Amino acid sequence: MTDNDFSLAEREAVYRAIAERRDMRHFNGGTVEPQLLRRLLEAAHQAPSVGLMQPWRFIRISNRALRGEIQHLVEEERIRTAEALGERSDEFMKLKVEGINDCAEVLVAALMDDRERHIFGRRTLPEMDLASLSCAIQNLWLAARVEGLGMGWVSLFEPQALADLLGLPTGAKPLAILCLGPVEGFYPAPMLALEGWAQPRPLNELLYENHWGVRP
Repeated sequence: MTDNDFSLAEREAVYRAIAERRDMRHFNGGTVEPQLLRRLLEAAHQAPSVGLMQPWRFIRISNRALRGEIQHLVEEERIRTAEALGERSDEFMKLKVEGINDCAEVLVAALMDDRERHIFGRRTLPEMDLASLSCAIQNLWLAARVEGLGMGWVSLFEPQALADLLGLPTGAKPLAILCLGPVEGFYPAPMLALEGWAQPRPLNELLYENHWGVRP
């Protein structure tokens, strides 16, 4: 306990949001009120950013025809991914991997162009711009869960094809298609675990002390 900690109820709420956040694929349509969408994006915008470069750019897809074109790009990549999976191809094709046509809102999260001019924190680790954008997406995800909305991160797409479709400038790169909106309920565990695709590993298998592979 310190002078800066939250109350017990506030702490429990934060940890609950983290524990109950899910990568959602099933949506109920509906809408997200403009004020709520703005609040969620403000939460994303408060993410930590290496060198305060704020590399995130969010594109709201309000055109239904454009949403359909994005879904088509995802479907093309879904088929290519299935082919690459070999013996797990059929199993993969049974998974629901996106909710683009079902969700209330679709956002594309992209890295800004002209990123090479930002050196602070990136001279030896240029991928820290990616880390910063990922933090913004996680903020958005947690805020959505608190508001009772589901969100899903779709990464099955060819980046340049999506960049061309959305008119991104040279150097900018789309990282995520985000499906957002009301859901019937939240999965009790990660969907891929429920579907038997993979199982999460416990923390003690991924935690080392002082040197790689040395467990506490």
